[in-house]
Amino acid sequence: MEAGRTAAAADPATETAPRATEVVTFGCRLNSFESEVIRGHAAAAGLDDTVIFNSCAVTAEAERQLRQAIRRTRRERPEATIIVTGCAAQIDPSRYAAMPEVDRVVGNREKLQAGTFARGAAPARLVVSDIMAATETAGHLVHGFAERTRAFVEVQHGCDHRCTFCIIPFGRGPSRSVPAADVVRQARVLVESGVREIVLTGVDLTAWGLDLTGEGALGDLAARLLRDLPDLPRLRLSSVDPVELDATLIRLVAEEPRLMPHLHLSVQAGSDLILKRMKRRHLRADVIELCARLRVLRPDIVFGADLIAGFPTETDVEFQRSLDLVEEAGLTWLHVFPYSERPGTPAARMPPVPRVVRKERAARLRTLGAAQVERHLASAVGTTAQVLMEKPGLGRTGHFAEVAVAGEPGILLQARITGHDGTGLTGVPI
Repeated sequence: MEAGRTAAAADPATETAPRATEVVTFGCRLNSFESEVIRGHAAAAGLDDTVIFNSCAVTAEAERQLRQAIRRTRRERPEATIIVTGCAAQIDPSRYAAMPEVDRVVGNREKLQAGTFARGAAPARLVVSDIMAATETAGHLVHGFAERTRAFVEVQHGCDHRCTFCIIPFGRGPSRSVPAADVVRQARVLVESGVREIVLTGVDLTAWGLDLTGEGALGDLAARLLRDLPDLPRLRLSSVDPVELDATLIRLVAEEPRLMPHLHLSVQAGSDLILKRMKRRHLRADVIELCARLRVLRPDIVFGADLIAGFPTETDVEFQRSLDLVEEAGLTWLHVFPYSERPGTPAARMPPVPRVVRKERAARLRTLGAAQVERHLASAVGTTAQVLMEKPGLGRTGHFAEVAVAGEPGILLQARITGHDGTGLTGVPI
């Protein structure tokens, strides 16, 4: 072993080869897209031996994991430059600037600007502007997602709503829509590079178009993408508000096979009282009615949902309403979060539910969600499905279920579903 180390040390190429820049992504699909933008800017600037953390602030746990990763990276790579950006950096820049492991803190606007990463004079340690003053709507061109056949396209930034539990508007700023022509241009580049599925994403996706003149609503954007990109096999939407689906989007769900039969709803709770205290814009009946209506139009549609367990003041009875809603609306793919206080939000001043109760309720929701997934998978056995291969031997159905089936990344194949293991499907090509 020592001889091997000596030989490596004597190799000049090994001594001088710089380590590539790494972008570490926390949080949402929007961050996944923006990390590709950051990666492109860093490569164009010739950065090396740099680790850029694109952070999330949606929960205290997300920030804890971020700080843990920063400290671990500094121990493992003492000479690397560490940059922290994203929502956590935008909302509380001084906290991350005070970490001795961190070299630079960059805001959410600045992280998307090529000049932020350009070589030159010593960069400022703290580069964070007022996100609430943001007005830019231009899209950021991404030429491909490394080793992916499914890619996210950011079509909307920010949020004008003020849900009482959410700090994200203060990390993302006001709602701004990317013009349709820019979205089509970005999607076309991705399709030409081999991407087979586009996922439209935003902080408040169904707000797309409200700030644009003559562009219509989200359904109009989806219809234009499908019309202008006939070679795009699949279009998918990220999280949508249950009461903001426009008529064109609902028509597309019914009529357009290339729009995937899978919608993820921002539900959050099943109790009307808790929804009002969250300052949400829907009631439980709206969720049930929407799911029932869309099932009539497209019987095979599958729904996911975000749910918060243990919101302040939530009683056992009110939590039971969330459990019941999963069954009544037929929700399958659940993203469950124990409520997390975010300083500066109204909910953080409300009477809290004990943390142990929050965790227990979250566990119950996740158990129910696992049962819902297993039910959906069992119903698929014996059917045929179109599968988009994302990795060798692993693909995904239009309903977002993973399938273990022989095939190479980037191809669409028909598979007969032969079984499931409770979390994913198995199949054979036909």
